[in-house]
This record gives sequence, C-alpha cells and structure tokens, in this order.
Amino acid sequence: MPRVRRIRAKLRWSNLYTFGCLRPNTVDEVPHPLQGPGYSRTVYCNQPQIHEKKSLFYCKNNISTTKYNAIMFFPKALFEQFRRVANIYFLLAACLSLSPISPFSPLSMIAPLAFVVGLSMAKEALEDSRRFLQDVKVNRRKASFHKGNGVFGLKSWQKIMVGDIVKVEKDQFFPADLLLLSSSYEDGICYVETMNLDGETNLKVKRSLEATFSLDNDGAFKDFSGTIRCEDPNPNLYTFVGNFEYERQVYPLDPGHILLRDSKLRNTEYVYGVVIFTGHDSKVMQNSTKSPSKRSRIEKKMDYIIYTLFSVLIAISFISSVGFVVKTKYETPKWWYLRPDQIEYQFDPKKLGFAGMSHLITALILYGYLIPISLYVSIEVVKVLQATFINQDLHMYDEETGTPAEARTSNLNEELGQVDTILSDKTGTLTCNQMDFLKCSIAGTSYGVRSSEVELAAAKQMATDLEEEDSDLSNFPMQKKGKAPWENVGRAEEIELETIVTSKDGEDQRPAIKGFGFDDNRLMNGNWSKDPNAEVILLFFRILAVCHTAIPELNEESNSCTYEAESPDEGAFLVAAREFGFEFYRRTQSSVVVRERISTSGQVVERDYKILNLLEFTSKRKRMSVIVRDEEGSIILFCKGADSIIFDRLSKNGKKYLETTSRHLNEYGEVGLRTLALAYRKLDEQEYSDWNNEFQKAKTAVGPDREAMLEKVSDSMERELILVGATAVEDKLQKGVPQCIDKLAQAGLKIWVLTGDKMETAINIGFACSLLRQGMKQICISTTNSESVINDGKEAIKSNILTQITNASQLMNLEKDPHAAFALIIDGKTLTYALEDDIKHQFLGLAVNCASVICCRVSPKQKALLESLTIMLLTQILE
Repeated sequence: MPRVRRIRAKLRWSNLYTFGCLRPNTVDEVPHPLQGPGYSRTVYCNQPQIHEKKSLFYCKNNISTTKYNAIMFFPKALFEQFRRVANIYFLLAACLSLSPISPFSPLSMIAPLAFVVGLSMAKEALEDSRRFLQDVKVNRRKASFHKGNGVFGLKSWQKIMVGDIVKVEKDQFFPADLLLLSSSYEDGICYVETMNLDGETNLKVKRSLEATFSLDNDGAFKDFSGTIRCEDPNPNLYTFVGNFEYERQVYPLDPGHILLRDSKLRNTEYVYGVVIFTGHDSKVMQNSTKSPSKRSRIEKKMDYIIYTLFSVLIAISFISSVGFVVKTKYETPKWWYLRPDQIEYQFDPKKLGFAGMSHLITALILYGYLIPISLYVSIEVVKVLQATFINQDLHMYDEETGTPAEARTSNLNEELGQVDTILSDKTGTLTCNQMDFLKCSIAGTSYGVRSSEVELAAAKQMATDLEEEDSDLSNFPMQKKGKAPWENVGRAEEIELETIVTSKDGEDQRPAIKGFGFDDNRLMNGNWSKDPNAEVILLFFRILAVCHTAIPELNEESNSCTYEAESPDEGAFLVAAREFGFEFYRRTQSSVVVRERISTSGQVVERDYKILNLLEFTSKRKRMSVIVRDEEGSIILFCKGADSIIFDRLSKNGKKYLETTSRHLNEYGEVGLRTLALAYRKLDEQEYSDWNNEFQKAKTAVGPDREAMLEKVSDSMERELILVGATAVEDKLQKGVPQCIDKLAQAGLKIWVLTGDKMETAINIGFACSLLRQGMKQICISTTNSESVINDGKEAIKSNILTQITNASQLMNLEKDPHAAFALIIDGKTLTYALEDDIKHQFLGLAVNCASVICCRVSPKQKALLESLTIMLLTQILE
C-alpha cells in the first residue's frame, strides 16, 4: 500500500476561513456571563476524579437504548401484552373458567392465553436483547485517554468520565461531547462528518481556541488543567454557551468548538478534546426518545373489531340467558325427571337472578371461541419469521459498508404493505453525492462531449416520442411556452433530437479518474493554449485551482495529490484542475502553490499565490471568493457561485460572455448537472487597502451586528466582476434507483421528490429515475410564466393557481382510461401558495391522485417545512 505523506502545512486557518475564522481574537470578546438556571455545569479538565464527588457527580458514559431491563421486563412486558383488547378478553375468560360453573377445565382456557402472551413476551425479549447487544458493542469501544504524566492509554467508552482528555484518530467516532483542544493541523481545525446526527454528508469544519493550539502531542498534557463552565445538558445540536478558563484567561465557547458524540472525524489525522457531556447527557442522547411501544394500524383496527365481536358475544349470551331464565321459571318445575326437589342452585327457579347470571357466564365461555386465540399465535409466529427473512435478505445487504438489513422490531411488519406515499430528497437519496466534473463553459464556448445519465434518459424519451407521431405529447419534458401544461406540445416533427456524442467502447483508453468524467481534446493535454481565448481559459483553470478551502495530501510514490475538501463539488473542481495541468500542490500559512503546465511541451512551473482574504461559501451567500496576490504583484479577486448571484454582480464590461454562458447553463441544468459560475476582478493597491481596513474593523467588532457588518463589507468587494465561464458536475444516480422506483410504482406507491433543481431539470431527472414514465401525462402548475398575474398581488396568484388545479382535476376526471397515470410538477414558490389554508385541500386532493409528484426549486428550509405540513395534511386526507 503506497505510503501517503500528510502535509502539515503551518496554516493559520484564522486567516483563511471567513466568516467563522475571521473572527476577533477570543480575548477581545466578552464572555457569556452564564447566569441563571441552565448554566450550572462545571468541568475540571484533566481532573476526572473530582467529578466522582457527590456534588459534582455526572452520569457515566454508558448508554442504553433498550425498552426493558431485567427488573422491569416482566411487569412492563405484561402491561404491553394486555394493551391488546383481545388479551384482556381472554384473561377475563380464563378467570371465569376458574369458577365451578365453567363448562371447561381452567387449563383449557389458561394454557392458550399463557402460550400467546408468553410467545409475544419471548419475541419482545429477543428483539430487546439485540438492542442490548448493540449497546454493549458501543459501550465497549476503545478510546485513547490521558492516564497521566503525558501518557495515553486505552479504555472502553463506558468508563470515560467528564474531564477526561481523549485522543480521537481519523475515521473514528467521538465517544462523548468534547471541547476541541487541538488537532493535527497547527491551527487547530478538523473536519467532522455529522451524518449520524443530521443526515448531512458534507463535512463540517470545527476549530479549537487559539490558546490551545500548542497542545498537539501527548506530552503537552502532562501539566494541563483548565475549567469549563457551560450550559446544562440539552437537546439543542446547534447551540452551545460556555466559558473556558485557562491560564488565568477566560475564553468564550461556541458550537464551532464542540465535537458531538456519534459524529466522525474525517480528513484529519487526530484531535485532542476534553469530555464535557457523557452518556445520556450528550446531545445526541438528549435528542433520542425511549423505545416506544409500536403498534401497527392493523393491530389498532383489530382492537375495534374485537370490541364489536365482544359486543356481539355479550348480546348472544344475554339473549341466551333470557331464554334460559324464561325456561327455568315456567317449564323446569314441570320436568319431574330433573328432580326439582333436589335441583342445583344454578337451575333453581326460586333464584332466577342467580341462575340467569350463572348461565350468562357459562354462555360467555361457551361462545368465547367467536374470538379465535389461535389467530394471534399465528400472527406472532409469522411476524418473527418475517423479521428473520428481512435480516437475511441478500438483496438488502450493502456490500460497500458490510451492513445488512436489521429489523429492530417486528411489531410493524404489516405497515410495510400500508405505505401509500414516499417523500424523498434528491441529493444523497436518489443520487450518490459523488461529483464528477463533466462539462464546462469558458469564454462562451461549451466543452465536454460525454453525456450525463439524465441526458441519455431525455434523449431516449425524445427518440421514443419521435417514433410515436400520433401519440399524445403532453408528457414530453420540454414543453412550449404559452400553452397549458396538459395540452399537447406540438407535432413530433417539430422536435429536433440533438446528437449526443459518447465515446465508443474501446476508443477511450484513459483510465477512470474519480471525480473527473470530462472528455474533450480541445482542453486536454495543453491543447487549450492554441485557442484564441487562451488567456480566459488560463484564468478559468486558475480559479479552479486557487478558489477553495481544501487541503492536499501527497502520495510520494505517484508524486500526485489527493484532496481533502469540505464538499464533493470542491474536490471535483480540484481534480479537474489537476487533469487540465493546474495541480494544487501545497498550502502554507498565507499562500497556495499550484503546479502549472501551460505549454504543450509539458514543462511544469510552480506558482505561488499569496492568500490575502478568503470569504467562505455558505448556503446564504451562495458564493465564495478569494483575494490573492500573484507573483507579478497583481491583486485579483477570484469568485465562484450560483449563476443568479454572480450574474447580478457583473460589471458592464464583464458581460461579454453572459448570453452564451447563460444558454450553456440552461442546457447543463436541463440534463441534471450542478452548475456554478466563475468570475474575477482585478484590484489596485489603494482600492484593496481601503477595503481591507473596513474589513478588519468589521472583523474585530464585538456585538450582535458583527456578522452583518462582515457580510456588508464582503458584498461591497464582490461587485464589478468579469465573467469567465461556468462549471457543470454530475451527481450520478445511485445504482438501481430507476428499477427501484419502477417497482414501487408497480406496487401502487406514490412518490414525491423535493429538489432544488429548475423545472426542466427536474423533469429530465424524473425520466432518468423512472419518476416520469412512458405514457404518463404531466400536469405542471407554476406561476413563472404569468408575470401579469404576479404583479396583481397574492390573491391573483392564488386564484391563478386554483384555476390550474381545478382544470387539472377536471382533466383527470374526464380521463377514460382507468390505468392512465398522471404526474404533478410544481415549483417551490407555487407550492408555498398551494399549501395555504384556502387551497391546500384542493391541491392535495389532486396530488394524492397522481402517481408521481415533483416539487422543484425548493430550498432546504422549505423542504423541512413542506414535508411536515404535507405529511400532516396527507394523513388527514387518507384517513
């Protein structure tokens, strides 16, 4: 295995990461006063024995996710079993069978009940034991902790205590909630994967306090001590308030300093941290709930059926008892052969009330098999076997991670067949979240001849439509403007199918490179230097190689770099720049070194770009910029971001390629590619100096307005840009997604996909992953083409949307084919109006009748809000 040399460049990440890193010195900030309830926790660092005292005792680090324990299992499990109405009935019957008037022996009634309840309790014990074994496995994981005198040793997670100093290495989970003290990078940063906490695959950057940067080896903790005063345990994952007292200084703490349990260390060799919250005090466990008693909808409905059968049983028994009383009163004295002078009390005509009650009890026992107890035995056995089959299903085994399917409880097996609607995101769910650089637009010219999966699917759909001249083309993804979404888009002869160039088998001998799917000889092997726009292409490659926050790792055997980036997009850009001849090679405290191969001869020149400022990419800003000084002394701002953001910041002289680049971006978007625009701006010394003074003032400001001041100053610099081009990367569909969705559709499940893509892109992606299928009719509801309506105000918009919904509903009602399938496509803005109180029921009534629903142009925040509201409303409608 080739040895990888880790580059520990002496970085001052506080100079690189704005806004989070371009923060004022921690000594200048005013620490939180930590007054009032909720801020009583005190942690003595490197002194865990202090917390064993009664007044400072904190919970241990072992966790338990089981529903039962050894003491409470029997009473709690019995209670769970007798939540079933049928079991209560059988218990009542068993009690009645103990009476002397019972027609059956008590054993015949008690044994079946004991068997059913015992089998169910055994199943609960088996499933809970699996949870227990998982907890034991987690609690026995080993962690490196400071034993004393600068020596670290191993101990299990469950023995870790508050105040312990722990060392976590790359790709390991954090054993508790930690305060980050230092890392393998000398500026104390580390990358963290929080997938187990929030489901996000992008890495988060955490930073230690500058005061603890030097604690970067085991021996440094020999005499280390400090005190943390912070908030009490709470479930808020994204907030943390506390102070760190170290070397007679007080430093404020924020969430960027905290490493949460169950998150994983990535792209960093090791970190040191001090334990703040352990076990059930940790934030992930604070967010967990006790294992609920899960009951399926079928089981709940069975309770109502049992109520009905029990009512019928009582009615039958009561009628029988009334008849018995009548017979006993008027006819029994005449039956001399029954010896009325020696009659038993339950048949005594002189005690009709007691006789009637005795017969009622007898009848309840005799007719009791109207409710079959054997049914429950069969159901419990079937559920256990189903769970076993799920656990052993090879089709549900993930070979990459070695993870099999695991049914943690078999109580809800029947719910698998009751799913009606699936709501899903696109990125990371339908796609792999692994980016490949596929196409680019530079100086108004599009490069890249390989086709995306979505492009191939769209071409296949277009070819199919061309063959079917007489078919209804209302389901074609590229609809004409000005026509209703459900009308025909035109004749097939009017549609031109573009030729998609793909490399034939055997022609492309270049080995596959992860993150790079680009193929175009005009840019490869230095051929771009012969292009008339070579200077613009050069700028494009330099922006890819310089404008980022990644860290290179050098493989000494191959003498090439791999990159540790916060996002897969950024990693794909750097791989592309390397393949084009602009290899990001080294990062120092204040510079980026790029190996540039400009000429076709292959001569490599190292260029050093001094990093002056770096403005980080955030979901709010939708762009990132880096200000550098090149070797010629010129100051240049490189910027990349969303096209809508970059285009609004272009200067009059920077729009030369705007029209053609916009067209290319639309084409890339329509075939499912993720796009970013690239631009630059040259600065003179005085302009930069004036701006930097303002920036430093904003950076060192103290108060709640600091972030707003930083944003304002940064925004003033990211203006008057000159457009260079755009990138397009592909996030491939996960293996088997189209086949899976197709089978779900055959099973009658409705699928909703929430995505941030444009409508045309979402439609083509729908065809690629079988959300939209041949013969399916599309219903598009949008307000984007009705500008006059938008200008009239909110009520006019809602009226227009309601009209579209009504027309679409009428179209579905007029459809004569009972097997016709409809697909609803709606954008995020329209969906916001459609879910308001006066429209939502009509809209959801339409959506429920559609086989597929695609919601496009939906922001992450909208996804969360719309998902919760939609689920609630859909549940009401379906019930």
